[in-house]
Amino acid sequence: MKKTIVLSIILTGTLILAGILLCPLLAAGMLIGTPPHTSVQLGQAWSRQADSLLTQPPSQIYPSAQIPEEELDYYMERHNVQDEGYEMVVAFANGKRHNVDADRYVAVWNVGRWENHRRQGTALALDSLGRTIVGTCHDDSLYIGLRPDSTGLYLGDFHEEKADGHGAYIQTDGGYFEGHWENGLRQGFGVELWQTDDGSRLRVGEWNKDRYMGERMKHTSERIYGIDIARYQHGKGRRPVAIQWNKLRITNVGKRGSNNVSGTVDYPVSFVYIKSTEGITVRNKFYLSDYAQARKHGIRTGAYHFWSVRRSGAEQAKYFISNTLFRNGDLPPVLDIEPSKAQIEQAGGAERMFQQIRTWLNTVEKWTGVKPILYVNQLFVNNYLSQQPDLKRDYRVWIARYSEYKPDVRLTYWQLCPDGRVAGIQGDVDINVFNGYQNQFEAFLEKETIKR
Repeated sequence: MKKTIVLSIILTGTLILAGILLCPLLAAGMLIGTPPHTSVQLGQAWSRQADSLLTQPPSQIYPSAQIPEEELDYYMERHNVQDEGYEMVVAFANGKRHNVDADRYVAVWNVGRWENHRRQGTALALDSLGRTIVGTCHDDSLYIGLRPDSTGLYLGDFHEEKADGHGAYIQTDGGYFEGHWENGLRQGFGVELWQTDDGSRLRVGEWNKDRYMGERMKHTSERIYGIDIARYQHGKGRRPVAIQWNKLRITNVGKRGSNNVSGTVDYPVSFVYIKSTEGITVRNKFYLSDYAQARKHGIRTGAYHFWSVRRSGAEQAKYFISNTLFRNGDLPPVLDIEPSKAQIEQAGGAERMFQQIRTWLNTVEKWTGVKPILYVNQLFVNNYLSQQPDLKRDYRVWIARYSEYKPDVRLTYWQLCPDGRVAGIQGDVDINVFNGYQNQFEAFLEKETIKR
């Protein structure tokens, strides 16, 4: 009897509480009535900038009109279908851009569609930074959508409200990136139209935690490889070791380069640069014999001078010209610039050094009839050459960068390792690759070699 009374009291209390909660809602429903529409445009919930990004046609928000044709041509001339991301770049060149189709209208009721208390279909969401995402959900997980912010619009795959998977980012300044994302950051392969003070640039390659690393070159037998040599390739003892020129074949592209090899490394030596002079006192005693043997075996040959900060550009140019051969068909001469920061400061600073370098370049060009090539490392490019726009613009560059990634600068040669192996030469050898394929190499030889 007591249990029955208690249960009756609980039931009565529950019904009264339900009535108190439901009555205002029912009354509100009768007063408000049916709304004139059942959806709301998403742009109204965002800023004017976000609204314009969502309401403008793709042709106006995608930077197709600003794509630098010269940048695309430069890439296309030096890559083929074997290179990572080639097809993606071709699509980019043809105007194709990544797109995500999302409804511009979301049902007002519960701001999205729900099934069994889980988001399903088009819905609104906020990320950890408070940015609004409109996208498509499945089983309560947002997996694709659009997210505007203060600098542009991301559209692509999501995971836990973060960009994750394939996606694109359109910047309000005309920049564009398309590629792989992880945890909200660019990660892996991508293509970027990058806005700089000098205009638009095309960057293709890999990103690591939003940082551009460079392009990972695939080494194949279709590429053009060469070597550079000095007295060290003749042994370190008193008795010199001869190079067996009739046996030269590249058999190893170094420890780091070997990670990107397709097939077997067995490449012909298509070009060789031989050290001729250094400063105004050092000559390579093997230069003349190596030069003769290289030409005898049909290998394209060039000479390089090792720069000294202790002597003037005029003196060093005269010394190089006096001790070097320049014959018809020879490769452009090279100035090897490798001073340390301390050496540059001791010689009067970078500006003084570049004044002397320009003197050397002008003198050698007048003598040979071709523009010399600058040999530098990536650190020198970053710290010094970037401050000399005329040199970057007017001279070809040969960069030493011992990395899996190709240097992020327009170049003619890339010295990819100091620890390569060549049949016919004892010990380690610097391995270089021409930036292009056979057609580009032949065009380079036709246009840039010495004419005598």
